[in-house]
Amino acid sequence: MEEKNLNDLKIEIKELIIKTLNIQDIAVADIDNEIPLFGGENTLGLDSIDAIELVMAVQRQFNVRIDDQNLAREVLKNVNTIADFIVNNKAV
Repeated sequence: MEEKNLNDLKIEIKELIIKTLNIQDIAVADIDNEIPLFGGENTLGLDSIDAIELVMAVQRQFNVRIDDQNLAREVLKNVNTIADFIVNNKAV
């Protein structure tokens, strides 16, 4: 995937996170691509319920399947891992 398209995808993922989880006071620019979405460094305050909602939203929006909990844990590490998963698993 081209660099520009990959950056656009990451922005789309950030917008999806904010919209799906109804996060207030956080802008797309505030979400770092590398920082874990869950855990200590996370500025978003996400929990396991958010993870379930996010998996469903990513599957719907990007036409991919995240079939098990361990895979979801790997995919949802950060924005970069979500983008990589979408690029490598998007149904045509």
